Amino acid sequence: MTKVVIFPGATALVAAKLEKLGLTCQADLVLHLPLRFEDETRITPIAEAVPGEAAQFEVTVVSSEIAYRPRRQLVCRTEDDTGTLLLRFLNFYPSQQKVLQPGARLRVFGEPRGGFWGSELIHPRFRVLHGEEPLATALTPVYPTTSGLGQGTLRRLIERALSEVDLGETLPEELVNRFHLEDFAASLRSLHAPQPGLSADELVAAQRPAWQRIAFDELLAQQISLRQSYAARRARGAPVLAGNGTLTHRLLTQLPFKLTGAQQRVWQEIAHDLAEPHPMQRLLQGDVGSGKTVLAALAMLQAVEAGYQAALMAPTEILAEQHYRKLAAWLAPLGLEVVWLSGSQKKKDKAAALEKVGAGGTALVVGTHALIEEGVEFARLGLAIVDEQHRFGVRQRLALKQKGLHSHQLAMSATPIPRTLAMSYYADLDVSVLDELPPGRTAVVTKLVGDKRRDEIVERVRALCREGQQVYWVCPLIEESETLQLKTAEETYAHLRAELPELRIGLVHGRLKTDEKVAVMAAFVRNEIHLLVATTVIEVGVDVPNASLMVIEHAERFGLAQLHQLRGRVGRGAAESACVLLYAQPLSETARARLKIIYENNDGFEIARQDLHLRGPGEFIGARQSGLPLLRFADLEDTLLVDAARAAAEELLTRWPEHAERHLARWLGGRAELLKA
Repeated sequence: MTKVVIFPGATALVAAKLEKLGLTCQADLVLHLPLRFEDETRITPIAEAVPGEAAQFEVTVVSSEIAYRPRRQLVCRTEDDTGTLLLRFLNFYPSQQKVLQPGARLRVFGEPRGGFWGSELIHPRFRVLHGEEPLATALTPVYPTTSGLGQGTLRRLIERALSEVDLGETLPEELVNRFHLEDFAASLRSLHAPQPGLSADELVAAQRPAWQRIAFDELLAQQISLRQSYAARRARGAPVLAGNGTLTHRLLTQLPFKLTGAQQRVWQEIAHDLAEPHPMQRLLQGDVGSGKTVLAALAMLQAVEAGYQAALMAPTEILAEQHYRKLAAWLAPLGLEVVWLSGSQKKKDKAAALEKVGAGGTALVVGTHALIEEGVEFARLGLAIVDEQHRFGVRQRLALKQKGLHSHQLAMSATPIPRTLAMSYYADLDVSVLDELPPGRTAVVTKLVGDKRRDEIVERVRALCREGQQVYWVCPLIEESETLQLKTAEETYAHLRAELPELRIGLVHGRLKTDEKVAVMAAFVRNEIHLLVATTVIEVGVDVPNASLMVIEHAERFGLAQLHQLRGRVGRGAAESACVLLYAQPLSETARARLKIIYENNDGFEIARQDLHLRGPGEFIGARQSGLPLLRFADLEDTLLVDAARAAAEELLTRWPEHAERHLARWLGGRAELLKA
């Protein structure tokens, strides 16, 4: 936990509240920018009040009373020379009731709305006037805050920080001029306290150069930190996993398929990295079904050839087990044993597996989070592979890597990362992309169907299964929920069994015991189950070529990445495949946008790009999972600014390293350590 810093003029309690906002020093405060502004520089006559437009009024209280219908509330009737204004307080204190007495002069601020008795304000901000009091000379900023930390306190602390913190330039004059950047200190002051009297559009235009400067500086700090992290990793020693090619060559000759051009290119990149004396830190991106597992197998074999162990960790037991079975089948003919390690193993089996791994009796290990538990020791771990890496927290990913001394790491993801996001959040990684699907993968037709046509889909399922094909039916919840009236897996399973009595139907979800899940999935793979009702536990890794239809119930409730992953479970065989997105009305604007994107696109990278636009980078990468400081001000779709920041970071580190350090200290402080892990 970050150490709480006591700010000048703040109590320990206030400092703790500030820390919740990520503010641990005065330098953080000056970069805590307003959400919006309120105009307290002028008084609006009541007669000129515009419903929905916040304004300040100067009024005299005419009457004040407690009303009890429709609920207990304090109602004050006020007036000025032009009209009357009602103030309503649904929650109030005796002290407020005491000062809001007839005759009191008030300055109130709020958003007027039309009421039965004319214009009214609900819970306005107010203060009692004692004589003539000057109006504010600047717009009043409204800052992001947390419970228990008032705007007044924040404003005072930020004003003090702006006067005490060094706001001098961190960048050399040459860069400031080349990129046409506004002065940093002037930019900050204009964003905290813009000149009054501007319309909303004029204010946006006036502040645009200042926002551009702040966004550039933020991106620059991130790029500097990522490059330092990359350089620090390359400076560390790592085992040289050069290999001699015997095992990898044998695997390639016995596989029933040939590597695609993209797979061959990526394999060359991985093999080259493993043979280097510094740790590989590579992200392998590939759309659903692009063939990442075989590259993981080749990398593991190169580690074995060099005399080291290799481990593969997956986020779910179903996916981990599928990797285990596939790797075991491929590698058994080579005389290699793959050890399985999971939390659900019997104590005796787990102890035997741990002994083999710790003694070096096996070189290849596949498992779940169980691989990073205490007590799991490797004899010579040279390569750690993390599948679906975004599903693990940053500490979990590091925990596996640290089981070996500076071991190489390969992260794999079937959730494509848009170019701007990769440039910004993953600039410290080497990125490989599988942009070619293996031959034999058929295009999946996507259909949007309202849930009122559910009976038609049931009949389509019946017809397909009679032809010998198999079907997935995916539901978002396991049990009935009072708040979300969605079809649940168990309810759907019961209904489909009643509607399709001639079919063999299975059910799999996250609450089943592992051996039960494995048994159902194995039966589906063997075509002993026609129709599999499931939750998103089948989202990744499940490979059944005979399954040609995917039905997703309440598709409007799923994210784009999930929908794309689920759709990728079909189209793995020769039969024409389809994905039916069943949705319920009414659709929200966001849900409608998501369904339109998935309907119109099969390319995972394009889906990811549009998903980033919809959700923003914080949600896309998972703030908690990534361990990375999120961008607060920069827009990743501004590719010109991202490119400029990348170029400036490279030049700063090369020509002006002292400027780079000052810039990093201003923007990231202690958070920079997260990027150096």
